[in-house]
Amino acid sequence: MLDHAARAPIAQIKGLRVEFQTKDGPVVGVENVSFDIHSGETVCVVGESGSGKSVSSLSLMRLVEYGGGDIAGGQLLFDRLDGGEMDLADADQGTMRHIRGNEMGMIFQEPMTALNPVFTVGKQLTEGLRLHKGMNKKQARARALELLKQVRIPEPERRLAQYPHELSGGMRQRVVIAMALACEPRLLIADEPTTALDVTIQAEILALMDRLKRETGTAVMFITHDMAVVAQMADRVVVMFRGNKVEEGTVEEIFENPQHPYTKALLAAVPKLGEMRGKAYPEPMKLLGREDKEIKPITGTNEVLLTVKNLTTRFPVTGGFFRRKIANVHAVEDLSFTINKGQTLSLVGESGCGKSTAGRSILRLVEPLSGQIDLEGKDIMALNQRNLRIARLDMQMIFQDPFASLNPQMQLSDQVAEPIHNFGMLKGTAVQDWVEVLFDRVELPRSFMRRFPHELSGGQRQRVAIARALALKPKLIVADEAVSALDVSVQAQVLNLMMELQAEMGLSFLFISHDMAVVERVSHQVGVMYLGRIVEMGSRTRVFENPQHPYTQALMKAVPIADPRQRKDEKDLNFKPIPSPIHPISYRPEPSEYREVEPGHFVLTTDSGY
Repeated sequence: MLDHAARAPIAQIKGLRVEFQTKDGPVVGVENVSFDIHSGETVCVVGESGSGKSVSSLSLMRLVEYGGGDIAGGQLLFDRLDGGEMDLADADQGTMRHIRGNEMGMIFQEPMTALNPVFTVGKQLTEGLRLHKGMNKKQARARALELLKQVRIPEPERRLAQYPHELSGGMRQRVVIAMALACEPRLLIADEPTTALDVTIQAEILALMDRLKRETGTAVMFITHDMAVVAQMADRVVVMFRGNKVEEGTVEEIFENPQHPYTKALLAAVPKLGEMRGKAYPEPMKLLGREDKEIKPITGTNEVLLTVKNLTTRFPVTGGFFRRKIANVHAVEDLSFTINKGQTLSLVGESGCGKSTAGRSILRLVEPLSGQIDLEGKDIMALNQRNLRIARLDMQMIFQDPFASLNPQMQLSDQVAEPIHNFGMLKGTAVQDWVEVLFDRVELPRSFMRRFPHELSGGQRQRVAIARALALKPKLIVADEAVSALDVSVQAQVLNLMMELQAEMGLSFLFISHDMAVVERVSHQVGVMYLGRIVEMGSRTRVFENPQHPYTQALMKAVPIADPRQRKDEKDLNFKPIPSPIHPISYRPEPSEYREVEPGHFVLTTDSGY
């Protein structure tokens, strides 16, 4: 640890109180919060959505006013570059504009909104350098290129000329990090910077931020709800709950000896990689306050529900004057698997590996190029639109973003009832009765039935999406990153709910995720995807306890573990850049060939590109 007594902290938040004006009067966002951040130190601020962690950081940047907030009390002391200490709560916006970007950098959670869609990446990266550092065009471009290499973006020269929408989520987030680091700030505020990223990219970005912190002595304020990331990154931890700081301590103290009941509950809800070792079947988590529930393993059956054979989905790439097809994106390539009744198959892999496209292809929301999809004897590929609609009674989907998949203008009870009306499954009062049962099932109060989506938190919205998926009593549910945007404790409750419903109703899940600890908790079978192909497939115990393919091994190594004594080192992470899935029309991929390593455990022998 650093000798803090010798040096004043770079930033001190003292007794901060922030209020938001609403129609019903002022609402307190943060109340009497105080903590310090020293040079070369990472302070992680943890808590769930609505706990006030982002409000604290936006206050320090004095951006909270733009979101309708008002700093009603407290001091925000910042140690300026020229040696003077300043209370930012009293600073005018002209001074703040000079400090922001120059002495303080901020990495926002949602990279698409943090980048301007109408300017190229190069223009956005060089703007701050020219403004704050007085560089000319050539110098700024050279520094921008250096920054993109530092955040490990492949083909950085090409990226400078591209627009944000042409990059994947992980790449956009790296650009945002490069922008925040451009002027070598004294304080870097990172607000959930890895929430939307894959495990491997997250591991690289955390290692990158850690390395830059050590090299430059930057102070880092890291806001997250992912306790495994906290264990990997933090020197000190501040735990927030409902606008108040409830606990603060070193990372070891918080993880090994938490004092506040909320901190204990938060740590209990974290799925840890390896805790399912030796267990043959998935089982719900033990949550604080729910100890009375008997935990039963979910065995499922040996009857096959879904068979997928040689599924291939490609998207055309057009170009030239006449917008002719010049190439194909090979999103899903020669995919085969089966799902048993009452069991869960998880597809894991990084963004762009084709797992979501595979899920959508099975429901024919995206039309596959070729292959067979058989659901209990029904040939899904051969159905016309009318019969496909009827077949979808048995197949439902839970999307990643419940806000986008729910209608903002409809009451929640109507949204859950809509599929029932569409298919004429029930009539009259029976519809309302079934909707009430569904709300009870997903543990939402019946008073919520009259609400609209914007009146709910993210976790509550996702429960409505689950209730809607269950409305038609389907046999198969495709859950596409269904819990990735949720807080830890909400995620644990939603996962338990999905597993309990599976046990009661005999549901089968195709669970698409990049969170390995969650996958280990819920899966019977696991398929690891890379560049459109399954590179390893088998029961969860086999794949997790004996990974054979080099990509699966790299993926397991990258997963942060919620234990500060098991930190990953940057030298352990040796990822190869992912090759492009775009190939010319003439390209003929080889079929997928597999070797059976042990009974039911298959590894791809065709060259997967890794």
